[in-house]
Order: sequence, then C-alpha cells, then structure tokens
Amino acid sequence: MLKLSSAARTPPGAHTSMSQIIPTAEPFLLPGNKVGCLLIHGFTGAPKEMRWMGEFLNHEHGFTCLGIRLAGHATRPKDMIRSRWTDWTASVEDGYNLLCGLTDHIYLVGLSMGGVLSLLMSTRLKVRGVVAMSTPYQMPEEHPAWQIKLYSYFRAYMPKSREVPGSSWFDKAAYKEQVSYPLNPIRSAAELKILLDRMRVALPKVYVPVLLMHSKDDGYVLPENLEHIYSDLGTSDKTKLYLTGSGHVVPRDAARETAFKAAAEFIHRIENS
Repeated sequence: MLKLSSAARTPPGAHTSMSQIIPTAEPFLLPGNKVGCLLIHGFTGAPKEMRWMGEFLNHEHGFTCLGIRLAGHATRPKDMIRSRWTDWTASVEDGYNLLCGLTDHIYLVGLSMGGVLSLLMSTRLKVRGVVAMSTPYQMPEEHPAWQIKLYSYFRAYMPKSREVPGSSWFDKAAYKEQVSYPLNPIRSAAELKILLDRMRVALPKVYVPVLLMHSKDDGYVLPENLEHIYSDLGTSDKTKLYLTGSGHVVPRDAARETAFKAAAEFIHRIENS
C-alpha cells in the first residue's frame, strides 16, 4: 500500500498555523448521557469561560456538554464589530440543533450575555431549564441603540471598567489564562442593548425552571440585576443564589465549584421531578 508523507497529505497552500480562533478558546463538545447542557459564554469572551463548568458537568454527572463560540468572538475584535445580535442568537440555535442530535433534554447555561441569550432563547427553543450567571438586566447607562451606533463612528472601543484589569478576580492564576477581548467594541454594545431589550420583553414568557446566580462581589454587572430578572420571570420555578469570593466571570473564578454544584443539583432536580 502506498503511504503518503505528512507533506504529501497537506493540500497545496494549507498552513496549520492559520487558525482564526485564539488558541485554547475553541468551542468544545464533551459527549455523555442524554441530558445536554448548552454552555454560552459572555460578551467579548470565549468558550474557554465555560470549559471548566462543562468538564465538571460531564465528568462528575455524565451530562453531554457543548460549549459554543458566539459569532465574532475568540478571533479578533473587528469580527465582533461586524456581528449583530441576531448572529448571536443564531449561534445559540446552531448549538441547540447540534445538541438535539445527541440528547433528549437540553438545558441552557449562560454567563453574562450568555445568560441573556439563555433566557431569551428559552422562549424560542424547547429546553428543560436555564442556568444564568452574572446576567445583566439592562446597560449600566441607558442610551438608545441608535445613539450608541452613532457614537461608534467616532470611537471604536471603550475600556471594560475603570479598574486595573484583573483586579476584581479572586483567582489570579485563572485570570492570567482568561481569553477575552481587552476592550468593549462600542458598535457591539449597541447590539447588546437591543438584545437586552428583547430579553426584558421575553422574561414574562419564560416558563421553564430558572436558576439565577450572581456574585455579591461582582463590580462589573452589579448584583441587583439578578433581582430585576427574578421579579420579571414568568415561571414560578425560579431560584436565586448569591455567591461571594468571585468576580464577574463566575465559572472561572474562585467560587466556581459552588456554582458548578448548584447547576448540577438544579438539573438533577428537574430531571427527577
């Protein structure tokens, strides 16, 4: 039998170093049982934010976990600027349909904007429940989307906060491995504004069980956002859990094990009811 060398097997012009996705920030699939978790990262973030949570839910509880990459994320900021909020909802729907082929029941598990998408898409997709962490109810400063778009023509990016990067993290080693864009694209903030508006309209129509988690030490999306979401939810099966000793990125920071266990208990409760 003729054996081809590795060079011969490589198509002309192909280069293994040409990946657009930032290394370690790739989407992931962890096969397991017929209970599926669709893990959705946050604004400017990457699937890596959700990987440890996916590994816990898969290794410790056997759930099939799919960590998706939202359109325009984990590559370069210009890609995010070109993305629209409907591209992000389509990314969730793509992941959902892939997971449907492997599982019988699906839970949406999201961080920050991923939580926004989880709550909104739970009214559009057939899911069993939602876990939303560090989820905003509205923008810190309420400006109409058209105004934010207009401003983006004069300034492309803005700092994420006034603090020194990483200072709000409790697990400094985890912060060093974090993958996210260093600045917030202003044009994308307009899309987030629209997405938040859509979520708030949808909240009374969320009838599946919901677990909301937020750190009391989150200085990026303030904890009171949880209370507003909780009060607007249409479901009677809603639970809120406040954590301490964590910044905004709960699935990567120091209190992550508490969040992981709470999510697993929530899913088991629903599956056994």
